[in-house]
Amino acid sequence: MDELDILGRRLDPASDAPLIVAFSGGGDSLALLLTTHLWARRTGRRVIAVTVDHRLQAAGADWSAWCAERAGRLGVEHLALAWEGDKPSTGIPAAARQARHALLADAARAAGARVILMGHTADDRLEARLMRAAGVPAPEPREWSPSPLWPRGRGLFLLRPLLGLRRSRIRERLRQAGETWIDDPANLDARHPRVRARLAIEQGEAPGPEQPASDLAPMLAHTTVTDDGEIILEREAFPLLGQALLCAAGTSRPPRRDHLERLLRPEPFTATLAGARIVSDGQRLRITREPGELIRAGLQPQPLVPGEPTVWDGRYEITAHHPNLTVAPCPPRTRITLPSIDPLPPGNAPSAATITCLVRDRFLAACGAIANEAALSVNPSSARQ
Repeated sequence: MDELDILGRRLDPASDAPLIVAFSGGGDSLALLLTTHLWARRTGRRVIAVTVDHRLQAAGADWSAWCAERAGRLGVEHLALAWEGDKPSTGIPAAARQARHALLADAARAAGARVILMGHTADDRLEARLMRAAGVPAPEPREWSPSPLWPRGRGLFLLRPLLGLRRSRIRERLRQAGETWIDDPANLDARHPRVRARLAIEQGEAPGPEQPASDLAPMLAHTTVTDDGEIILEREAFPLLGQALLCAAGTSRPPRRDHLERLLRPEPFTATLAGARIVSDGQRLRITREPGELIRAGLQPQPLVPGEPTVWDGRYEITAHHPNLTVAPCPPRTRITLPSIDPLPPGNAPSAATITCLVRDRFLAACGAIANEAALSVNPSSARQ
């Protein structure tokens, strides 16, 4: 089974961290859970099935109960979560996806997991391509990728071992095994672009030829990331500019492609984009946090709870070792883009807090340099006391 080969290639059989499986009860996620459970039994890994009730369907609680019962028959732990609070009046699918990723990330962090498995299939790839052709933003699901949430999903990776399988083939396998699953009626609601793309594919419409994904990792040999989070790109690494901007600035909203292309000209300039400052000498780009953007963001002093990691400005993780400390930007006319701890305990300044720069690890992950679970433990962030 190719899916088992993918699990063996991406996961670390020697790890004692649990694996989080996103389990909605649909056919794809059931196949994912069955496959992951089979692999985990052979390797001794712990599996936790996590079901998210988006509170959008009246049957949501019943579906969570069904998932708990099915996971229980496998001997797999089950965790039921819910997207609470008010829901937006528009953009429900995107908001639900964001909430689902957030709940899964929180569950993974609480359990000590580093990998979240998701049941996307080859059909999801085809649907995304049709959606993009129609002008609808739709990220391409990848077999192995960092969590799309920042900083909430920092250090977590998504694994999609079913991407090589069509949805019809998955259901054929399940039927042959005597399995049943949940069919969400929202998957037939043609008001949503993804459903329209799905129906078009079922009616024989084929998306255009897929552009081959570029291999970014080799370009990292032409980059430098400093301990303070500055990213330097030599000309050979200019295609990494989009990733570098977000990582150096600690932001998460990708810049427009046409704005990026304007910064690839071979001449000296200084510019700002996506919260980052870019300085070019024509042959290399130096990317840092833009001080003016940080000031305009109105970053306020943030209390630190001893022993609890706090992410500051999307770029630093800070763990206080003393009570009553706060983190804030360094004073103006100094290096304002760096964090400052106040007040420093007398005589204990070096041990007041651990400050870890997140930029390097995030940049490596975004560029595909972390290829599997085992590599997660050999790419430590830079840290200072």
